Amino acid sequence: MPLLVVIGYVWPEPASSAAGSRMLSLIRLFQAQGYQVIFASAAEKSPHRFDLPSIGVAEQSIVLNCDSFQQWLQTLAPQAVMFDRFMLEEQFGWRVAEACPEALRILDMEDVHALRHARHEAVKADSHLVATAVAVERLNNDLAYREVAAIYRCDLTLVISSYEMQLLQQHYQIPAHLLCYCPFWQRGPYAQVPDFAARDHFISIGNFRHAPNWQAVLWLKQQIWPLIRKQLPKAELHIYGAYPPPKATALNNAREGFLVKGWAEDAVVVMQQARLCLAPLQFGAGLKGKLLEAMQCGTPSITTTVGAEGMSINDNSSHWAGAIADNAEAFAAAACALYRDESAWQAAQQQGYRILTERFSEDQACQVWQQLQFLLTESPVARNTRRHSNFTGQMLQSHAYRSTRYMGQWIAAKNRNSHD
Repeated sequence: MPLLVVIGYVWPEPASSAAGSRMLSLIRLFQAQGYQVIFASAAEKSPHRFDLPSIGVAEQSIVLNCDSFQQWLQTLAPQAVMFDRFMLEEQFGWRVAEACPEALRILDMEDVHALRHARHEAVKADSHLVATAVAVERLNNDLAYREVAAIYRCDLTLVISSYEMQLLQQHYQIPAHLLCYCPFWQRGPYAQVPDFAARDHFISIGNFRHAPNWQAVLWLKQQIWPLIRKQLPKAELHIYGAYPPPKATALNNAREGFLVKGWAEDAVVVMQQARLCLAPLQFGAGLKGKLLEAMQCGTPSITTTVGAEGMSINDNSSHWAGAIADNAEAFAAAACALYRDESAWQAAQQQGYRILTERFSEDQACQVWQQLQFLLTESPVARNTRRHSNFTGQMLQSHAYRSTRYMGQWIAAKNRNSHD
């Protein structure tokens, strides 16, 4: 049975973040094609992590800057290794290349970290901004240098957003054959959902450790929710998310209808109970799992241009499952209007179902696997020829791995000496 080893940034938490759900979908994609999967991570195991052994995935705790990783990987001889975010490729890529040089090296970006960082910096400079387009000098940041280098060093990089596919090819000039468009999939609507009359209030949901989500909560608290509450004095905003810090729970105010609920035992249940989902994201990247889940639950949403990016039909913002607004006044007005208008609400719900069908069906998984399968089944000679034709990747591998490798070996030697 062929083997995939996933090197994880964290242990998957699908109930906490979209990244956890995406990782599970990738694992299941390989399993459906007959692959055994081992998930390895140096992170601590969290209480909300998914039970990987329950779906036949073995877990392996690994150690940073330790030769034991190479020895373990060499014994396994996997057909493919997947890095969960570019930082893992930086840390373990050279070790993978040495231990199993013939294995296909796959990078799952999750989102373009350089883009998210550039937009965050733009919002820091102007707190009223929804950072869609950002200046070239912001895009050409240190994260971009590292992230693009990791893409070149891998055989294939999975890109979650159509917008980011375009950005990587047009701005960063990355060859198309190194990239694979890999959005969410298997996201059909739930069979039965409550209707307009059976729902009340607003919901906002997102992991509090993710900076764009926390910024959205602050924007809601300080500007947007007071405008909504003025028009809908009996409405409540229920804010859910994993890992709420004290500064978040301190925002809870029942008199204002601003209720910080924290962890949701079942995100689907609370999403289906709400009439509207609010996601005022001023910056970020990738696809927003909360908005796809809202569509599955038949819950229209109000979001920003950044929030809807890469998700509407034909990437046309007028085809959103609700409304898009990039300032507090317009956002609040759209939320109040849709909250009151049953026919407009029903139309938005149906639009969400169309988006799921046209952009996030299982057909996407089939297209991803076709590209992966082509590389997985190529001969060792063809793989070496293809890799050597990627001169930029070879150059970056030589320079980056040399520095990373020597630093890693120095730390490993230091650790060994400290234990002697």
